[in-house]
Amino acid sequence: MTDHTTASVTEDSDRPLDSAVGNPMAELMHQLRTSSEKKQLQLIAELPSLGETGLDALMEFLKEQQSTPANLVIGLAYQTLYQTNTPNVKAFLQSHFPTGVVPLKSEVGIDYLPLQQQLVQADFLAADRFTLEKLCELAGPAASGRKWLYFSEVENFPITDLQTINTLWFIHSQGKFGFTVQRELWLSMGKNWEKLWPKIGWKTENNWTRYPNGFTWDLSAPKGHLPLSNQLRGVRVIASLLSHPAWTTTNKGDG
Repeated sequence: MTDHTTASVTEDSDRPLDSAVGNPMAELMHQLRTSSEKKQLQLIAELPSLGETGLDALMEFLKEQQSTPANLVIGLAYQTLYQTNTPNVKAFLQSHFPTGVVPLKSEVGIDYLPLQQQLVQADFLAADRFTLEKLCELAGPAASGRKWLYFSEVENFPITDLQTINTLWFIHSQGKFGFTVQRELWLSMGKNWEKLWPKIGWKTENNWTRYPNGFTWDLSAPKGHLPLSNQLRGVRVIASLLSHPAWTTTNKGDG
């Protein structure tokens, strides 16, 4: 099984394997290092089916990326290992990536590890609720008490915290979710909200999507579907979020 699967993956590689032929581990490492992003993502998804050889290759590849800023390939590699949940893999992740692959930076001391764990487990509903909770925390005690935001509070959000939240959503959704994804769609539509809402699945035939059951809490959702905002109070909050200087400052988390 291993030889057959490895061979089929090898045939899709961008480059010949040369001296790596005959050594499954070397073949996998060669492809992980040299293939296009699309092929890397496909290969990573297949590696668990190769058993120990596939997981060893994935751990070795991820270890090599420790000094590389998180991207979709690194995010999926980590997520795939995390969901494998074998003792060897768990020990590896705890040793080399105890808080994941995205730096959990905050200017105000907020712990984003729960968000990282929810997103890695693809628990998007819990992650969305946690995100709103932390956005309210960024806004201050009054917002935390009322559990929703004023647009004027958003303008003062720390750049670092918004970038951390966004990067976690982007990296652990294969690039499908995040504020920068929503912003890109919004800008591409000339900042037309009525075009944006149905595009991201927040409105259908002029009716707002009902929370929570009307929303799609997995990767079959439309691009930009998550995270949510309190858009029912008008567009000013999300307009402030998508216009925040975090997205035009270096180190923005949009991959």
